[in-house]
Amino acid sequence: MIAQEFDSPRLLADIGGTYARFALEMSKGDFQHVASLRCEDYPNFYAAMRAYLDGLPALSIVHAAVAIANPVDGDMVSMTNYHWQFSIEEMRQKLGFDTLLIVNDFTALAMALPRLGANDVRQVGGGEARKQSVVGLLGPGSGLGVSGLIPAGDGWISLGSEGGHTSFAPRNEREIAILRYVWKDFEHVSFERLVSGPGLELIYRALAEHAGEAALDLQAPEITQRALECVDRHCEDALDVFCSLLGTAAANLAVTLGAMGGIYIGGGIVPRLGKYFETSSFRQRFEEKGRFSRYVAAIPTYVITAEHATFIGASSILDAQLRSLNQDPGSAILSQIRRIRPDLSPAELRVAEHVLAHARAVVNDPIAEIARAADVSQPTVIRFCRSLGCEGLSDFKLRLASGLTGTVPVTHIQVTNDDSALELGAKVLGNTASSILQVRSQLNRDMIERAIDLINHAKKLEFYAIGHYGVVAQDAQFKFLRLGIPSIAHTDSRLQSLSASVLNADDVVVISSSSGRLPELLEVAEKARERGAKVIAIAASHSPLIRKADVALIVDHVEDVTTHLPMVSRILHLLVIDMLAVGVAMRRHPQAHGAMPGEADERLDEARATPRKPAARNEAPGVSLASPFAKLTSHSR
Repeated sequence: MIAQEFDSPRLLADIGGTYARFALEMSKGDFQHVASLRCEDYPNFYAAMRAYLDGLPALSIVHAAVAIANPVDGDMVSMTNYHWQFSIEEMRQKLGFDTLLIVNDFTALAMALPRLGANDVRQVGGGEARKQSVVGLLGPGSGLGVSGLIPAGDGWISLGSEGGHTSFAPRNEREIAILRYVWKDFEHVSFERLVSGPGLELIYRALAEHAGEAALDLQAPEITQRALECVDRHCEDALDVFCSLLGTAAANLAVTLGAMGGIYIGGGIVPRLGKYFETSSFRQRFEEKGRFSRYVAAIPTYVITAEHATFIGASSILDAQLRSLNQDPGSAILSQIRRIRPDLSPAELRVAEHVLAHARAVVNDPIAEIARAADVSQPTVIRFCRSLGCEGLSDFKLRLASGLTGTVPVTHIQVTNDDSALELGAKVLGNTASSILQVRSQLNRDMIERAIDLINHAKKLEFYAIGHYGVVAQDAQFKFLRLGIPSIAHTDSRLQSLSASVLNADDVVVISSSSGRLPELLEVAEKARERGAKVIAIAASHSPLIRKADVALIVDHVEDVTTHLPMVSRILHLLVIDMLAVGVAMRRHPQAHGAMPGEADERLDEARATPRKPAARNEAPGVSLASPFAKLTSHSR
């Protein structure tokens, strides 16, 4: 079979919490320039990508696909097992790619399965796969990845799953002892907690304690090696339990999906166990399913041994997307442009042809560049946009970008002197909405919950901010006083320093700073912590203030205050304060659950028997005390 040739090499990457692996696919299945970089050697995703690209010979790369150990939902990606976070569209622009596809690593691995041959997998146990049947996939590494494939016509649909977080259930006394040990530190014990690299270490320590012996300070690779060499009884037992629990997890996945096409095991641990895994307790435990033992015994289980399986899957997804774009490129608005081409004037037709040929570039190009490239006037560009039912160029770009990426893009559209009042308003609102969506994708549920818990139990709550962000502190003081929490806002650095010097261990300080780099605020954060108070920081990621805080609430929207007043970023900080206020209100007044802010204020007033008119509020309209908070946090991990 002749290899499919590409117009240009395609960059593929597999990003985990420890290593970032890269390769160029020169033609279908031909992976060259394979490299593995340690994530800790690079401050961010862009630096690692740039380092790999800079080490390549002079090549034109326009398409890239990245598999990452993280859920991918929208434009912002924030890794759960590492500190990297980035905007997909921003990275595409900075790296100069036409296409940058980011997918979950196990989604990519699942899509590799149909392309694997007999030499790329090793069957463990019996069973025979049914053709065109559901396939299951799981694999322990730094966590427990879970996915699956559903046949659909001539192709497959991959499942985005967090099945590794299903609850662990012990099967015997030894596993009950392990569960009791883990319960000391974790209220909920998932399969991922045990069937992973860190989980193997937990199992080892639990078994040592159960035997009344002290555990050695061993990492997962050391435990595995000592077990395979049969030099440590507890390590041998730990690896045996690990394989048993993986068998149970695999069987659960098999009956959940009805995976008659087989269960595949990937990840970074099992493929390295070699022959040991084939004779381990994995398959026996897989088939121990009570009344369904015969059902699962007919399902084959395989270990993935292919060296570049994740690259193969990422390549498959990228190839499918590029073919789709070539056959029916992009969004509904591009299809609309093709339909109306016969009705366009010659000048408008030139704009249409330019957009169809350079859709992604048009999303970010200013009107002057679009007009120049199409050899038309700027009013012609506007007329073209309005001919498609758009209010103007900014509205057209939002619709175009949404169709190309599947999400509303997180980009900033520049306001110009040529904008009409309507276009100006649309741009301002669009920029604000995009920024809010970006912050929503950055939210970390655990951090928000910790902040709410600290505030809810604080004896005194102080808010510090300087300059334009003083209104954030003042607004916060007002909100939390109404919730019955002693609160004060300080916007003068001298008062902040004096107040921080008399804080106590039961007090909480919330510091709002866009850059997170102001020396005055860094100093009071240190003073507060020296006094034992807890510090909550609302600031840009990886800033000095974030590093000094007990709880970090990330808002990555830094505005240049030397050229204009910060507008969007202050709104974002106010919304974070609203989230905290809503969370505390729900904890303190569950009877107000589901009420709108104004209604909640009235109920709180009635509860305190202090009837008065509802005060004007600065909260975002439509934010309720219940479900909106859940919706805002449901996208974070």
